[in-house]
Amino acid sequence: MTTTLPQPWARHYQSGVPAQIVAPTESLVSLYERSVAEAGDCVATDFFGRETTYARLGEQIERAAEGLRRLGVRAGDRVALVLPNCPQHIVAFYAVLRLGAVVVEHNPLSSARELRHLFEDHGARVVISWDAAVRKLREQPADIEIDEIVAVNLLKAFPLATRMALQLPVPTLRATRNRLSTPAPGALSWERLLSAPRLDAAHPRPAVEDLAVIQYTSGTTGQPKGAMLTHANLYSNALQGEAWMHGAQYREEVFYAILPMFHAFGMTLFMTYGVLKQARIVLFPSFDVDMVLDAARKHPPTVYCAVPPIYEATARRAEERGISLRSAKYCISGAMALPDATVERWESVSGGLLVEGYGMTEASPVCLGNPFAPTRRPGTIGIPFPSTWMRVVDTADPTREVAPGEPGELLIKGPQVFRGYWHNEAETAATLLPGGWLRTGDIVVVDPDGFTTIVDRVKELIITGGFNVAPSEVEQVLLAHPGVRDVAVVGLPNAERGGERVVAAVVCEPEVRMSHADLRAWCKERLSAYKVPRAFYLVDELPTSMLGKVLRASVRDQIAPLDPLPTV
Repeated sequence: MTTTLPQPWARHYQSGVPAQIVAPTESLVSLYERSVAEAGDCVATDFFGRETTYARLGEQIERAAEGLRRLGVRAGDRVALVLPNCPQHIVAFYAVLRLGAVVVEHNPLSSARELRHLFEDHGARVVISWDAAVRKLREQPADIEIDEIVAVNLLKAFPLATRMALQLPVPTLRATRNRLSTPAPGALSWERLLSAPRLDAAHPRPAVEDLAVIQYTSGTTGQPKGAMLTHANLYSNALQGEAWMHGAQYREEVFYAILPMFHAFGMTLFMTYGVLKQARIVLFPSFDVDMVLDAARKHPPTVYCAVPPIYEATARRAEERGISLRSAKYCISGAMALPDATVERWESVSGGLLVEGYGMTEASPVCLGNPFAPTRRPGTIGIPFPSTWMRVVDTADPTREVAPGEPGELLIKGPQVFRGYWHNEAETAATLLPGGWLRTGDIVVVDPDGFTTIVDRVKELIITGGFNVAPSEVEQVLLAHPGVRDVAVVGLPNAERGGERVVAAVVCEPEVRMSHADLRAWCKERLSAYKVPRAFYLVDELPTSMLGKVLRASVRDQIAPLDPLPTV
């Protein structure tokens, strides 16, 4: 398939959506600077009611950039961010980019072990971290050389009245305070970093093709790899999102930042596209349905992008509390299959269509979506975004396209497709084909109009709660347990919440008795909560191929008739 325009599926776009975008010629620094110049008096972030204007945001970015420069950060250096959704996250993101340095995003709930692997790979020497995660950074061995940790106290971004209330000697308030912030002696405070003057306006800016972000993903093989995303990649995806949400107005939209911004979907939706649209970005460090609905009473959302379980929970609770969500016009679901029942429930309480999309970290991340129009097709992941092309090929021979309507592996090409994996030429060569085509690892069927349906995965990742879990990573943790001889980790459908549940089939060492509590405690010390298996099945042996490889598909059949270890 060539990349000649117009794409055949473009006739199904919402009226006004172009078949292609105008490629950006400037970096993401220009994106935020334009928003600061044009929307200086408008609210940029809203954090539990505390508002920051675009002018103030721009000033903080410039001060943080100068503070980082004084710490020795230079163009091309990696700076690690270990932050939840908060105003400081957006400031830190753009401050690093302003210097021409590279943002490396991390889940602040990652274990010390998980962080070690990533730091060994990217080698960042300066970290901006939620203070509650600093302890894990200090647990790293001596060979992980971190020169400076900047500690962010979330409480200091709260409104004054809230901060004062949390100081009251009430056990529940004390627990909340302790959960949000932990003392980090010896670390440089965020406030100290911002005490620097503004960065010299003449300081060189990055070029559009420079590396902007390293975003870690399990990709198609399990071990986390750093996807290299350029300014052009991320800016292009923001422009593609702007084209897709035709009708969204500058300085009028209210984005609810529920998805984590350390994840590729949240990063693009809020930190690039949201800032591009000069929107009010309402930030939530974690999803709490009542907290979201309380905020909706004051500033109702117009852009509400999430995963199916969040849509379901929000719609149900809004009905129970009698809170209107008619403001929500632009709603995209991703990361897992979107049930028809969830679509019906959400659209009964909201003011717009809920459409399903598709993306992957290596594509910045969005590349397909259903139109915000009657042409949408529920049950599909939609059609390619503007300036995006797709092919469907034989999984064994990606140079050969399959016949129309036949299943095959989805390939993607567009300006949002990444440069490759950080320090991993072999995986880059296996994932990026000649001509810039990205192998997605997903098996799809495409109808004559270009609407695409995922039918299987080449990769064996488990998608739970919108996050990818690599079975091999969980298996390595369990195999380190002295009582475990062999293990296979698979995903089972989660009928209640959608997506999958992580479960493990375990072969114990002879004469060893294991309990659910033993295995779960072992995993919780070494893995993020979403990676910890929800159930454990004891088996005598695992099904393997002739070469000795565990057949995970057969493991699912093996454990189907079994009862898991009791949880109590």
